[in-house]
Amino acid sequence: MQATLMIYDGTAAPDSEIPRTGGVPLAPEGFIWPLCGDCCGGPMQFFAHLPVEYGVLSVFLCQNNPGSCESWDATAGANRVFLFPPAGLVAVAVPESGVTLLPAVSAIKTQVVTLEPETGDDDELPPDAYDLARSGWEREPGEWFGKQREVLGSLGGSPSYLEDDRLPGCPSCSGTTEFAAHLEEGIDRQTAMNLGGQLGYVFVCRPCSEGAFLTD
Repeated sequence: MQATLMIYDGTAAPDSEIPRTGGVPLAPEGFIWPLCGDCCGGPMQFFAHLPVEYGVLSVFLCQNNPGSCESWDATAGANRVFLFPPAGLVAVAVPESGVTLLPAVSAIKTQVVTLEPETGDDDELPPDAYDLARSGWEREPGEWFGKQREVLGSLGGSPSYLEDDRLPGCPSCSGTTEFAAHLEEGIDRQTAMNLGGQLGYVFVCRPCSEGAFLTD
């Protein structure tokens, strides 16, 4: 059992092409900054730039009035996930109003972790790869905790403990989406994304080049 963790790796330039949270989005020429379709209509905040094997995932959530617009809901219209081609992307002009950028840029490095499943009672839930990998990151033998705050999420795999009835459909074609990434809030208050203390889930529909986001 394996998990590909995303690990905090210091800071990066706002328009860097490396995996990161914060900074400015890179998108094809002519891309229009997404607006909240829930209740405020303002520009969303850019959360993450995630290069993957099939393109670049770009994640936006509305943070203009936290708690008012339901950015945690995959269908409320207060978040957007885009899948861009891997090349030909440019920095997008930032809107002059609204809560659009995170206060800091966090560079991400990836680390594939191979796990030995933990055994338990037959009545317990089967071990979750992301949960095991995150809780065990940099944990020394005999320690209860490792360096979990360094883990900013994971790429691929399966959504951690998410019920099947919460798996979102594509906002365009209503077809099935595939799980793409977990997102954690961040290593500290300065760099944190506002996810209400919850784990974020990124889903994508490759044919439509967009996806959905929710928290649990």
